Amino acid sequence: MRAKEAARLSTVRLLLAAIKQREVDERIELDDAAVLGVIEKMIKQRRESIAQFEKASRNDLADAEKAEVQILSAYLPAQMGDAEVEKLVDTVISETGASGAKDMGKVMAALKSRLAGKADMGKVSGLVKAKLSG
Repeated sequence: MRAKEAARLSTVRLLLAAIKQREVDERIELDDAAVLGVIEKMIKQRRESIAQFEKASRNDLADAEKAEVQILSAYLPAQMGDAEVEKLVDTVISETGASGAKDMGKVMAALKSRLAGKADMGKVSGLVKAKLSG
């Protein structure tokens, strides 16, 4: 507030409101993992909005959403590199004994707990799908 960063302030207020809303709805106090889940969900929503705004040639709105994604991303842990993610995917596939696309849910469930906030789960899903089908 004192730095007069209006965009950052409004984004942080949105995040706090989303966390409080989830706590009230579920009557629980969110732990760190759940807060990361809220942040990831907000980032995903904004990325979807960006795609829609760009499709409609509303670059002004897309830029505002991009700024929010950047601010929210600062509150996530450092992202893992592609090589690290691929190595972990290979490890989990061998641990679970997954052999085909039917085992994708089992692999993704194991990965979700290990990669929460550290990787884009959409990309991870595509990688798992490619490895299990290929």
